[in-house]
Amino acid sequence: QVELVESGGGLVQAGDSLRLSCAASGRTFTIRATGWFRQAPGKEREFVAGLNWNGGSTYYRDSVKGRFTISRDNAKNTVDLQMNSLNPEDTASYYCAASTSLYPSPPARSYAYNYWGQGTQVTVSS
Repeated sequence: QVELVESGGGLVQAGDSLRLSCAASGRTFTIRATGWFRQAPGKEREFVAGLNWNGGSTYYRDSVKGRFTISRDNAKNTVDLQMNSLNPEDTASYYCAASTSLYPSPPARSYAYNYWGQGTQVTVSS
């Protein structure tokens, strides 16, 4: 079993930065990839960024490329999402997810992840 706890959400203005953190505990040695997803009210959950723990490859949705960075702190078993140049379209609940399956690149499909956190709210005002 793997437990994931997100933190770092909040209310910011357009153009600001925010850093989300996902703390993993339990059988973390089984994790092969970690992803960040988000869900805005009335919309489907969408992939934001992913990181393969073996090799460190990353993958981003087009709308956040160049603005968001996913990274991992091996010692702390945390996976962070640095978000810069935020805009109101980034407003959503952000979820951390972990996959125990091997993929050639970080998966963007939610079904590839078998552990999920409770989410943290990010609100960007214009």
